[in-house]
Amino acid sequence: MKLIYSIAIFGVLFLVLLSSGCTSTTPSVQTPVPTPVPTTVVTILSPTPTQVPYPNALALDQYATFGSGDEQGKATVYRYDVKPDYTWTSPSWNSPREQAAKSQPLELQPGYNIEKPQEGNTFLFVYVRVINTGDKAVYAPSAKQFVVFDNGKMYNYSSVHSSDVVIDTVLGTQYDYQIGRGGTVGYVQRGESNAADGYLIYEIPAPFIPGTTYVVSNLDNKNQAAWKLG
Repeated sequence: MKLIYSIAIFGVLFLVLLSSGCTSTTPSVQTPVPTPVPTTVVTILSPTPTQVPYPNALALDQYATFGSGDEQGKATVYRYDVKPDYTWTSPSWNSPREQAAKSQPLELQPGYNIEKPQEGNTFLFVYVRVINTGDKAVYAPSAKQFVVFDNGKMYNYSSVHSSDVVIDTVLGTQYDYQIGRGGTVGYVQRGESNAADGYLIYEIPAPFIPGTTYVVSNLDNKNQAAWKLG
């Protein structure tokens, strides 16, 4: 009887062990998924090209044409000069009394009037030549039709006091007096010997940079020209 009881207990224990998983298989191991590393994108910006205001600008001493038919001409800016100030004289501007007060004997004393620009500015002398290439007298552009473009701004010329002004170390006269009527339009006769040739003075900010400075002119109602000074 005890033997049967022992066998029964042993059988129950065996069933309990079997159902409790003592014979279970090895659990599966999960492989970790790698976290993606963010990629940093570096954007290289190309420098913005500087816009050229007058891409078709002429060089110094190159001519631009204007007019039509029998009335034609050509114009150029052929050189420039820069002065921090300049001295001048004029028989009609300086009276004998003024000249006598400056020096003796009483005579024309060139260059005792001093012209100075505003603080931070300088004087730019531009030399202009206009030639009639047609068969009739041509209507020449006036001095007011020539402006200086510098650093995004336009500058008009500053006229001398009169047609007989002599500026120290400067040859010739102001351009507009070469066409007979200071500051206005005049006529130029045919031939290079009749050319209107003279300087125009502009007061511009210092320092002067030739490579970014232009002289621009509306030569007539159809033709505009620009000259780069450097």
